[in-house]
Amino acid sequence: MSKAESKKQQMAAGAALAAKRGEKPGSSLRGASKEMAKSMSEKELHDMAGTKREDLPTRESKDKS
Repeated sequence: MSKAESKKQQMAAGAALAAKRGEKPGSSLRGASKEMAKSMSEKELHDMAGTKREDLPTRESKDKS
């Protein structure tokens, strides 16, 4: 999992990365960003947060066929 699949996921990865680096308090994280900070490495978060947003949907599609 290296590229974000939605703008929301990319933003959550950015928040988790900031917390992991100590730029933002970990207590401010909620939901997906909190789980990402716990389960992903700094490199994984960096790659996901760095995904270009131009062609991403706002939210991840529920229909993945």
